[in-house]
Amino acid sequence: MDSPASPSRTLVVHPARDSARSGAIRSPEGRLDEAVGLAAALSLDIVRAEVVNVAKQRPATLLGKGAVERLADLIAEQAISLAVIDGALSPVQQRNLEKAWACKVIDRTGLILEIFGERARTREGTMQVELAALEYQRSRLVRSWTHLERQRGGFGFMGGPGETQIEADRRQIGERFVKLKRELDEVKRSRDLHRKARRRVPYPIVALVGYTNSGKSTLFNRVTRAEVMAKDMLFATLDPTMRAVRLESGRMVILSDTVGFVSDLPHELVAAFRATLEEVMEADLVVHVRDVSHPDTAAQAADVETVLTELGMAEVVDRGLIEVLNKIDLLPLDQKQEVIGQAGRRPDSLPLSAMTGEGVAALLETLDARLSEKRETVDLSVPLTDGAAIAWLYRHGEVMERRDDDCSAHVRVRLDPADAGRFRGKPA
Repeated sequence: MDSPASPSRTLVVHPARDSARSGAIRSPEGRLDEAVGLAAALSLDIVRAEVVNVAKQRPATLLGKGAVERLADLIAEQAISLAVIDGALSPVQQRNLEKAWACKVIDRTGLILEIFGERARTREGTMQVELAALEYQRSRLVRSWTHLERQRGGFGFMGGPGETQIEADRRQIGERFVKLKRELDEVKRSRDLHRKARRRVPYPIVALVGYTNSGKSTLFNRVTRAEVMAKDMLFATLDPTMRAVRLESGRMVILSDTVGFVSDLPHELVAAFRATLEEVMEADLVVHVRDVSHPDTAAQAADVETVLTELGMAEVVDRGLIEVLNKIDLLPLDQKQEVIGQAGRRPDSLPLSAMTGEGVAALLETLDARLSEKRETVDLSVPLTDGAAIAWLYRHGEVMERRDDDCSAHVRVRLDPADAGRFRGKPA
C-alpha cells in the first residue's frame, strides 16, 4: 500500500448512462465531482477524472471495449496505480478491469468503506464499518486479508492487486465476522441501557441529518460550542456525537450530530449504520441541514429522505423535518435574497450560515417553538417546603396558575412530555 507521503496516482471514472432512461436527477458532471471529492477525502493524488458514457453495461467490464482500451493507454502513460469507478462493480468486472489496466481498481462501495474505515473513531463505529467491509470483502477476496493487522485506518482495498491464501482468507473473514457480530450485539445492549437511562432523566432530542459535507458539524459546533471535526470534506464526521444545549426559554435539549448521507449509500453500510441512526428515530425533532450553495442541493435532499425511508424512518419524514438552508454566505447576493424569500413562505424552512452564525438564533427560536407545541398542561401539588422543586417548575415550564394553601403550592403548568415525566420521576 502506498504510504501517506506518496498517495496513489488515481484515475476517477464516472460511468454515465442516458439520464432520461436511467431516471437520474443529477448531472454526470455533478456525480463525477462528488466522486472526486470522495477520493480527495483519502488524500489521493487525482491525476485524471472523467465521465465515460455507457450505452450498455458490459457484464465483463461494465465499460465498453473502446473505453477500456483507451483508459489502459492513459493509465500506463500517466503511471496511475489506482482507478476508482464511481459505480457498483461485480467481483468479475473488478478483476477484469485490474487485468486490463494493470492497476488496482475499486468501486464506489469500496471507496466509501475505505473512508469510513479511516474516519470511524468510537468502538461501535469502528466495528460497524469493519462488519460492513467484511460483508463486502466476502464476495470478492481481491487481495489478502492484511488489514486485520493494519497500522492505519482504512481497509486495504486500495492496496496492490493479487490473491493469496484465499481459503485461509475466507476462513479468517468468517471467524472475524462472527466475533464482530457478537461484540457489536454487546455494544448495542450497552447503548440501549444508556438510552433507557436517558429516558428516566429525559431531555428532548434534536437530531441533525443531512447530505455529507452539508455543514452539520459546523452547525453543531456553532450551537454547542463543541469541537467536533468540521472540514470542507466529504464524511468529515462518522461517529454520532451528542451535547446538551440550553435554549432561550431555559429548556434543555440534546443535540445529536450524525453521519452524513450520500447517494447510492452501499447497502452494507445502510445495514451497519442502522443502529447508529437509531438516535434519529427517537428524536423529538429532526433538522435536515442542506447545502443550498451546492448545484445538486435538491437531489441531495431527495437522497437524504430516501435513505431515511430505507432505514425504516418514513414516519420521521412524514411528520415533517425542519429544513435548514445552510451556507447562504456562499451564495451571490441575488440568489441569497431569493432563498431567503422562498424560505419566508415556508415556516419550517430556515436560511442560515453555520459558518458566520447568520440565522442560527432563528433556528433556536424555531426549535423552542416546535417543542412548546408538544407541551402538556398538568396540575401539580408541591410542598411549600420543597423550594427546589417549585423553582424547577418555573425554570423548565410555563406556570399558568398557582394557588398556595398552608402546606402546598397547587400549580397548573405547561411542560414538555419529557420534563413532565422527569418531574414525576423525582424522588420524594
